[in-house]
Amino acid sequence: MAKYICKRLFMAVLTVFVVATLTFFLMNAVPGGPYEAEKSISPQAKAALEAKFGLDKPLFTQYVTYLKNILHGDFGPSLKQRGRNVIDIILTKFPVSAKIGIISVMVSLLVGVPVGCIAAVNRGKVSDSAIIVIATVGIAVPSFVVCSLSMYFFGVKLRWLPTVGLTTWKHYIMPVFSLSFYPTTYIVRLMRSSMLDVLGQDYMRTAKAKGVSRAVSLFKHALRNAVLPVVTYLGPMMAYTLTGSFIIEKVFTIPGLGGEFVSSITNRDYMMIMGTTIFLATLMVAINFLVDIVYKFIDPRINLK
Repeated sequence: MAKYICKRLFMAVLTVFVVATLTFFLMNAVPGGPYEAEKSISPQAKAALEAKFGLDKPLFTQYVTYLKNILHGDFGPSLKQRGRNVIDIILTKFPVSAKIGIISVMVSLLVGVPVGCIAAVNRGKVSDSAIIVIATVGIAVPSFVVCSLSMYFFGVKLRWLPTVGLTTWKHYIMPVFSLSFYPTTYIVRLMRSSMLDVLGQDYMRTAKAKGVSRAVSLFKHALRNAVLPVVTYLGPMMAYTLTGSFIIEKVFTIPGLGGEFVSSITNRDYMMIMGTTIFLATLMVAINFLVDIVYKFIDPRINLK
Protein backbone atom coordinates (compact mmCIF):
# COMPACT_ATOMS: atom_id res chain seq x y z
CA MET A 1 0.00 0.00 0.00
CA ALA A 2 2.75 2.44 0.95
CA LYS A 3 4.67 1.62 -2.23
CA TYR A 4 1.57 2.24 -4.30
CA ILE A 5 0.93 5.59 -2.60
CA CYS A 6 4.52 6.74 -3.23
CA LYS A 7 4.26 5.68 -6.85
CA ARG A 8 0.98 7.55 -7.32
CA LEU A 9 2.38 10.67 -5.66
CA PHE A 10 5.32 10.63 -8.05
CA MET A 11 2.98 10.20 -11.03
CA ALA A 12 0.77 13.00 -9.72
CA VAL A 13 3.68 15.45 -9.53
CA LEU A 14 4.83 14.37 -13.00
CA THR A 15 1.34 14.84 -14.42
CA VAL A 16 1.01 18.37 -13.03
CA PHE A 17 4.49 19.20 -14.36
CA VAL A 18 3.57 17.98 -17.86
CA VAL A 19 0.28 19.93 -17.78
CA ALA A 20 2.08 23.11 -16.69
CA THR A 21 4.75 22.71 -19.37
CA LEU A 22 2.32 22.02 -22.20
CA THR A 23 0.02 24.85 -21.15
CA PHE A 24 2.87 27.33 -20.94
CA PHE A 25 4.36 26.63 -24.36
CA LEU A 26 1.05 26.15 -26.19
CA MET A 27 -0.29 29.37 -24.69
CA ASN A 28 2.76 31.30 -25.85
CA ALA A 29 2.63 29.67 -29.29
CA VAL A 30 -0.66 31.43 -30.06
CA PRO A 31 -0.07 34.73 -31.92
CA GLY A 32 -0.72 37.94 -30.01
CA GLY A 33 -0.30 38.90 -26.39
CA PRO A 34 -2.14 40.21 -23.34
CA TYR A 35 -1.81 43.84 -24.46
CA GLU A 36 -2.64 43.46 -28.15
CA ALA A 37 -6.33 44.26 -27.61
CA GLU A 38 -5.56 47.54 -25.83
CA LYS A 39 -5.68 49.88 -28.84
CA SER A 40 -4.94 53.03 -26.90
CA ILE A 41 -1.69 51.78 -25.39
CA SER A 42 1.50 53.19 -26.87
CA PRO A 43 4.43 51.00 -27.94
CA GLN A 44 6.51 52.46 -25.12
CA ALA A 45 3.85 51.67 -22.51
CA LYS A 46 3.43 48.18 -23.94
CA ALA A 47 7.18 47.57 -23.76
CA ALA A 48 7.24 48.86 -20.16
CA LEU A 49 4.43 46.50 -19.14
CA GLU A 50 6.11 43.54 -20.80
CA ALA A 51 9.38 44.37 -19.04
CA LYS A 52 7.56 44.72 -15.71
CA PHE A 53 6.05 41.23 -15.94
CA GLY A 54 9.09 39.65 -17.60
CA LEU A 55 7.36 39.04 -20.94
CA ASP A 56 10.27 40.59 -22.84
CA LYS A 57 12.66 37.82 -21.77
CA PRO A 58 13.37 34.67 -23.82
CA LEU A 59 10.57 32.10 -23.61
CA PHE A 60 12.65 29.43 -21.90
CA THR A 61 13.83 31.95 -19.30
CA GLN A 62 10.21 32.86 -18.59
CA TYR A 63 9.39 29.17 -18.25
CA VAL A 64 12.18 28.46 -15.74
CA THR A 65 11.33 31.57 -13.72
CA TYR A 66 7.66 30.62 -13.61
CA LEU A 67 8.42 27.08 -12.40
CA LYS A 68 10.66 28.46 -9.64
CA ASN A 69 7.89 30.81 -8.53
CA ILE A 70 5.32 27.97 -8.49
CA LEU A 71 7.53 25.94 -6.18
CA HIS A 72 7.31 28.85 -3.73
CA GLY A 73 3.52 29.06 -4.10
CA ASP A 74 3.66 32.22 -6.21
CA PHE A 75 1.43 32.16 -9.31
CA GLY A 76 2.28 35.74 -10.11
CA PRO A 77 0.10 38.83 -10.58
CA SER A 78 -2.85 38.98 -12.96
CA LEU A 79 -1.91 40.85 -16.14
CA LYS A 80 -5.40 42.31 -16.51
CA GLN A 81 -6.68 42.71 -12.96
CA ARG A 82 -4.08 45.19 -11.83
CA GLY A 83 -2.97 44.90 -8.22
CA ARG A 84 -4.36 41.38 -7.71
CA ASN A 85 -2.42 38.13 -7.46
CA VAL A 86 -3.64 35.02 -9.25
CA ILE A 87 -3.63 32.92 -6.08
CA ASP A 88 -5.84 35.48 -4.31
CA ILE A 89 -8.35 35.41 -7.18
CA ILE A 90 -8.41 31.60 -7.16
CA LEU A 91 -8.90 31.39 -3.40
CA THR A 92 -11.71 33.95 -3.60
CA LYS A 93 -13.60 32.49 -6.56
CA PHE A 94 -13.05 28.75 -6.22
CA PRO A 95 -15.18 28.23 -3.07
CA VAL A 96 -18.23 29.37 -5.05
CA SER A 97 -17.55 26.86 -7.84
CA ALA A 98 -16.67 24.14 -5.34
CA LYS A 99 -19.93 24.62 -3.45
CA ILE A 100 -22.00 24.17 -6.61
CA GLY A 101 -19.85 21.22 -7.66
CA ILE A 102 -20.10 19.40 -4.31
CA ILE A 103 -23.87 19.85 -4.16
CA SER A 104 -24.17 18.59 -7.74
CA VAL A 105 -22.06 15.50 -6.96
CA MET A 106 -24.16 14.73 -3.89
CA VAL A 107 -27.39 15.11 -5.87
CA SER A 108 -26.03 12.88 -8.64
CA LEU A 109 -25.12 10.11 -6.19
CA LEU A 110 -28.24 10.36 -4.05
CA VAL A 111 -30.50 10.22 -7.11
CA GLY A 112 -28.47 8.14 -9.58
CA VAL A 113 -27.60 5.15 -7.34
CA PRO A 114 -31.11 4.35 -6.04
CA VAL A 115 -32.80 5.03 -9.39
CA GLY A 116 -30.32 2.72 -11.12
CA CYS A 117 -31.05 0.02 -8.54
CA ILE A 118 -34.80 0.45 -9.03
CA ALA A 119 -34.37 0.07 -12.80
CA ALA A 120 -32.32 -3.11 -12.36
CA VAL A 121 -34.72 -4.72 -9.87
CA ASN A 122 -37.68 -3.91 -12.16
CA ARG A 123 -35.95 -4.99 -15.35
CA GLY A 124 -38.28 -5.12 -18.35
CA LYS A 125 -41.12 -3.28 -16.60
CA VAL A 126 -42.58 0.11 -17.48
CA SER A 127 -40.58 1.90 -14.77
CA ASP A 128 -37.35 0.42 -16.12
CA SER A 129 -38.14 1.52 -19.69
CA ALA A 130 -39.04 5.04 -18.54
CA ILE A 131 -35.81 5.35 -16.55
CA ILE A 132 -33.74 4.13 -19.54
CA VAL A 133 -35.35 6.71 -21.85
CA ILE A 134 -34.72 9.58 -19.42
CA ALA A 135 -31.13 8.43 -18.79
CA THR A 136 -30.41 8.18 -22.52
CA VAL A 137 -31.76 11.68 -23.11
CA GLY A 138 -29.70 13.01 -20.20
CA ILE A 139 -26.48 11.56 -21.59
CA ALA A 140 -27.16 12.90 -25.09
CA VAL A 141 -28.15 16.48 -24.17
CA PRO A 142 -25.28 18.91 -23.32
CA SER A 143 -25.35 20.84 -20.07
CA PHE A 144 -25.69 24.25 -21.76
CA VAL A 145 -28.90 23.05 -23.44
CA VAL A 146 -30.27 21.87 -20.08
CA CYS A 147 -29.47 25.16 -18.37
CA SER A 148 -30.88 27.21 -21.27
CA LEU A 149 -34.15 25.24 -21.29
CA SER A 150 -34.51 25.32 -17.51
CA MET A 151 -33.83 29.07 -17.49
CA TYR A 152 -36.41 29.65 -20.24
CA PHE A 153 -39.20 27.59 -18.68
CA PHE A 154 -38.66 27.95 -14.92
CA GLY A 155 -37.09 31.40 -14.92
CA VAL A 156 -38.67 33.34 -17.80
CA LYS A 157 -42.00 31.66 -18.57
CA LEU A 158 -43.14 30.35 -15.19
CA ARG A 159 -41.05 32.77 -13.09
CA TRP A 160 -40.60 30.16 -10.36
CA LEU A 161 -36.85 30.51 -9.94
CA PRO A 162 -34.30 33.36 -10.18
CA THR A 163 -31.96 33.23 -13.16
CA VAL A 164 -29.05 35.47 -12.14
CA GLY A 165 -26.63 35.37 -9.23
CA LEU A 166 -26.23 33.08 -6.25
CA THR A 167 -27.66 34.82 -3.19
CA THR A 168 -30.49 32.58 -1.89
CA TRP A 169 -31.14 28.83 -1.84
CA LYS A 170 -33.49 29.23 -4.81
CA HIS A 171 -30.59 30.50 -6.94
CA TYR A 172 -28.86 27.12 -6.52
CA ILE A 173 -31.71 24.99 -7.91
CA MET A 174 -31.26 25.56 -11.64
CA PRO A 175 -27.42 25.61 -11.68
CA VAL A 176 -27.24 22.42 -9.61
CA PHE A 177 -29.93 20.73 -11.72
CA SER A 178 -28.17 21.69 -14.96
CA LEU A 179 -24.76 20.58 -13.70
CA SER A 180 -25.91 17.32 -12.11
CA PHE A 181 -28.28 16.19 -14.89
CA TYR A 182 -25.65 14.46 -17.05
CA PRO A 183 -23.70 12.69 -14.26
CA THR A 184 -26.98 11.59 -12.64
CA THR A 185 -28.23 9.93 -15.81
CA TYR A 186 -24.81 8.38 -16.44
CA ILE A 187 -24.75 6.93 -12.91
CA VAL A 188 -28.25 5.55 -13.45
CA ARG A 189 -27.16 3.60 -16.52
CA LEU A 190 -23.89 2.55 -14.89
CA MET A 191 -25.63 1.41 -11.71
CA ARG A 192 -28.35 -0.45 -13.61
CA SER A 193 -25.84 -2.43 -15.69
CA SER A 194 -23.64 -3.21 -12.69
CA MET A 195 -26.58 -4.25 -10.52
CA LEU A 196 -27.95 -6.55 -13.23
CA ASP A 197 -24.53 -8.21 -13.47
CA VAL A 198 -24.33 -8.67 -9.69
CA LEU A 199 -27.88 -10.02 -9.42
CA GLY A 200 -26.90 -12.81 -11.82
CA GLN A 201 -23.93 -13.97 -9.75
CA ASP A 202 -23.85 -17.32 -7.95
CA TYR A 203 -23.55 -15.84 -4.46
CA MET A 204 -26.82 -13.94 -4.97
CA ARG A 205 -28.60 -17.18 -5.88
CA THR A 206 -26.99 -18.85 -2.87
CA ALA A 207 -28.24 -16.08 -0.57
CA LYS A 208 -31.73 -16.50 -1.97
CA ALA A 209 -31.57 -20.29 -1.49
CA LYS A 210 -30.54 -19.82 2.16
CA GLY A 211 -33.65 -17.77 2.77
CA VAL A 212 -31.99 -14.35 3.02
CA SER A 213 -34.61 -11.64 2.57
CA ARG A 214 -34.63 -9.67 -0.68
CA ALA A 215 -33.89 -6.38 1.08
CA VAL A 216 -30.86 -7.79 2.92
CA SER A 217 -29.47 -9.50 -0.18
CA LEU A 218 -29.84 -6.32 -2.22
CA PHE A 219 -28.38 -3.85 0.27
CA LYS A 220 -25.81 -6.04 2.03
CA HIS A 221 -24.50 -8.13 -0.86
CA ALA A 222 -25.53 -6.69 -4.22
CA LEU A 223 -25.22 -2.95 -3.61
CA ARG A 224 -21.71 -3.10 -2.16
CA ASN A 225 -20.35 -4.85 -5.26
CA ALA A 226 -22.53 -3.04 -7.79
CA VAL A 227 -21.48 0.41 -6.56
CA LEU A 228 -17.78 -0.12 -7.38
CA PRO A 229 -18.04 1.20 -10.99
CA VAL A 230 -19.75 4.32 -9.60
CA VAL A 231 -16.83 4.86 -7.20
CA THR A 232 -14.47 4.58 -10.17
CA TYR A 233 -16.53 7.23 -11.96
CA LEU A 234 -16.25 9.66 -9.04
CA GLY A 235 -12.93 11.05 -10.29
CA PRO A 236 -14.11 11.90 -13.85
CA MET A 237 -17.43 13.11 -12.42
CA MET A 238 -15.67 15.59 -10.15
CA ALA A 239 -13.66 16.78 -13.13
CA TYR A 240 -16.86 17.21 -15.13
CA THR A 241 -18.63 19.17 -12.41
CA LEU A 242 -15.69 21.55 -11.99
CA THR A 243 -15.00 22.14 -15.70
CA GLY A 244 -18.64 21.91 -16.73
CA SER A 245 -19.51 24.58 -14.20
CA PHE A 246 -17.65 27.11 -16.37
CA ILE A 247 -20.56 27.18 -18.83
CA ILE A 248 -23.15 27.09 -16.04
CA GLU A 249 -21.49 30.02 -14.28
CA LYS A 250 -21.48 32.07 -17.47
CA VAL A 251 -25.15 31.37 -18.22
CA PHE A 252 -26.41 32.08 -14.70
CA THR A 253 -23.88 34.88 -14.00
CA ILE A 254 -22.34 33.12 -11.01
CA PRO A 255 -19.17 34.74 -9.57
CA GLY A 256 -17.08 31.55 -9.56
CA LEU A 257 -13.72 30.46 -10.90
CA GLY A 258 -15.25 29.40 -14.23
CA GLY A 259 -16.00 32.97 -15.23
CA GLU A 260 -12.47 34.04 -14.35
CA PHE A 261 -10.99 31.18 -16.38
CA VAL A 262 -13.05 32.00 -19.48
CA SER A 263 -12.27 35.72 -19.14
CA SER A 264 -8.54 35.02 -18.75
CA ILE A 265 -8.52 33.13 -22.07
CA THR A 266 -10.42 35.93 -23.80
CA ASN A 267 -8.11 38.59 -22.35
CA ARG A 268 -4.93 36.54 -22.86
CA ASP A 269 -4.10 36.86 -19.18
CA TYR A 270 -1.16 34.43 -19.21
CA MET A 271 -0.69 34.33 -15.45
CA MET A 272 -4.36 33.67 -14.78
CA ILE A 273 -4.55 30.95 -17.45
CA MET A 274 -1.51 29.18 -16.04
CA GLY A 275 -2.63 29.54 -12.43
CA THR A 276 -6.15 28.21 -12.95
CA THR A 277 -4.96 25.38 -15.21
CA ILE A 278 -2.34 24.17 -12.74
CA PHE A 279 -4.75 24.55 -9.83
CA LEU A 280 -7.50 22.53 -11.52
CA ALA A 281 -5.04 19.90 -12.78
CA THR A 282 -3.67 19.44 -9.25
CA LEU A 283 -7.19 19.19 -7.90
CA MET A 284 -8.20 16.54 -10.45
CA VAL A 285 -5.07 14.47 -9.86
CA ALA A 286 -5.67 14.61 -6.08
CA ILE A 287 -9.31 13.57 -6.47
CA ASN A 288 -8.43 10.59 -8.67
CA PHE A 289 -5.74 9.56 -6.20
CA LEU A 290 -8.18 9.66 -3.28
CA VAL A 291 -10.80 7.73 -5.27
CA ASP A 292 -8.30 4.92 -5.88
CA ILE A 293 -7.55 4.71 -2.17
CA VAL A 294 -11.27 4.69 -1.27
CA TYR A 295 -11.78 1.96 -3.87
CA LYS A 296 -9.37 -0.24 -1.94
CA PHE A 297 -11.24 0.24 1.34
CA ILE A 298 -14.60 -0.54 -0.26
CA ASP A 299 -13.32 -3.77 -1.80
CA PRO A 300 -10.29 -5.16 0.13
CA ARG A 301 -9.89 -7.88 -2.51
CA ILE A 302 -8.45 -5.31 -4.91
CA ASN A 303 -4.66 -5.41 -5.06
CA LEU A 304 -3.12 -2.01 -5.65
CA LYS A 305 0.22 -2.28 -7.44
